[in-house]
Amino acid sequence: MKFVEYPDRDLMMINLADTISSELKNTLLTQDRATLCVPGGTTPGPAFDSLSASRLDWTRVTILLNDERWVPEDHPRSNTRLLRERLLVGQAAAANYQPLHADTATPEESLDVLGEQIRAVLPITVLLLGMGADMHTASLFPGADRLDEAMSDDAPPLMALRSEAAGEPRMTLTAPVLLEAMSTHILITGAEKRAALERARGLRPSEAPVRAFLADATVHWAE
Repeated sequence: MKFVEYPDRDLMMINLADTISSELKNTLLTQDRATLCVPGGTTPGPAFDSLSASRLDWTRVTILLNDERWVPEDHPRSNTRLLRERLLVGQAAAANYQPLHADTATPEESLDVLGEQIRAVLPITVLLLGMGADMHTASLFPGADRLDEAMSDDAPPLMALRSEAAGEPRMTLTAPVLLEAMSTHILITGAEKRAALERARGLRPSEAPVRAFLADATVHWAE
């Protein structure tokens, strides 16, 4: 794990956006396409604002989420809504967006169709993860109903999970897909999450799911 500490959040968000943009540009020099996988929530919003202005061939980039809450895309808690407002704008409006949500009552009803669509854009070129104070990442929550299956080596690319901490049912990418990313970044802020990260390093992935992704990740942190 590489840990990068920044003097303030603004600098961190700009640096992270520049790093992701550079990695995508370098990939597109030698490959036809690239896949960028990002978290929802409010924390990465400023990085998305900067990244969306990057000048690269976004028509050759597919963007997808780490996970999605099973709510309508215009719902305040929808991760897709955040992306449409903060990332899929400006230069990045030309990117291809692969959703993790469909218009069905439950995620299980859309799992097969969405799973096939996800397979078509793998492997992930650049992965940006977040982390909760409970040490979850994506929708891999400690205590989730199918966490062990989602963390296993033979997990399908996409799974529906439920946990009390998550609130709504979730659709999430699974550990094997996330671990295959060519480049992995983890974005956290504040003393509480830094302490949680340190705890996670001494726990099993079943207790702290983010632990599974730390070895090859660059962690970006600011107070």
